[in-house]
Amino acid sequence: MRIKYDDQDDILFIEFSKEPIIKDVSHGWNVNVGYAANGIAEITILDAKAAGYWPLENAKDLLHLAA
Repeated sequence: MRIKYDDQDDILFIEFSKEPIIKDVSHGWNVNVGYAANGIAEITILDAKAAGYWPLENAKDLLHLAA
């Protein structure tokens, strides 16, 4: 798993797998989930800090986005 946060653009990127993305699904205007053949490969959140997802002290809340 890899987590990257871009402070300048307020974008949080969480990578669970390096598998190829076969499907992208938007959950609202600021959350995108990339699916691989075996499940979730990555999650990208725009305005992450403004939306309360960064810092990741509330990481458990991200689980509902992926469901």
